[in-house]
Order: sequence, then structure tokens, then C-alpha cells
Amino acid sequence: MAKYVVAVQCNIVKDRCSGYACERNFHERGGGFAAYAGDSDVRFLSLTCGGCCGRAVHRKLSNFLRQAKKNENILPADVVVHLASCVSNDTYHSPPCPHLDYLKALIGDKLGLTIAEGTVINELSEKRRQDGTYQC
Repeated sequence: MAKYVVAVQCNIVKDRCSGYACERNFHERGGGFAAYAGDSDVRFLSLTCGGCCGRAVHRKLSNFLRQAKKNENILPADVVVHLASCVSNDTYHSPPCPHLDYLKALIGDKLGLTIAEGTVINELSEKRRQDGTYQC
């Protein structure tokens, strides 16, 4: 099981979003974090992608991995990166990130980290996906 969950949020969206809903969902183990229910030892870190094209996320996560290993012996296998709903889904904030595949390659292929998509499951957004208003 994961020791650390890292939420990667859209840098543009974070200009107007505090990240409260992502943190709240993690704390309550709801939405995209339901898989961690009952595990109170999992820690949470929130980062932005660094801005388009998202290349900075590699540097940020590399730094996190170095520090986590050095200070707490946390290994890449202990980390799950959640691409926030503002990155991976069509939401009221924005459409999915146009660099989503690139982010996945940097995080999964280059750094070897497990990737999950989604943090917040908003009822209105889900309804709009079902109605076809949102495509993802």
C-alpha cells in the first residue's frame, strides 16, 4: 500500500483553486481517494504541474523522491501520483490537460511511479459527463 499520495494539479487552475476539494477528499478518503479508506498512515502532498507543458513535474517529483528516500526511506513503489481531476477530466475548471499523455510518460515511464487519475468526483461534473456535455 502507498505511503505517500501526491496530487498533481493544473498550474493554470491553481491560479483560482485553493486545492481544498482535493485535500478534503483525501482527508475523508472520498472521490478518487476512496482506495485509501481505513489507511490513516498514508500522507498527502499537493503539487502543480509547473505550467504547460508540465515538464516541471518531473523535477518536482524527482526532488520529492530524493528527499523522501534520504529522510524516510520512502521508495518510488511507496508513492502513488494522482493526476487531479482538473488535469485528467473535463470539469468546470477546464477541459482535460492537452499534455496528459506527456505527464503520464514523465511520471510513469521516466520516474516509475504509479499513476491514478482523479481526485474529486463532483456530482454536477459526473452528470454533465453522462449527458455528453463533458467528454472525459
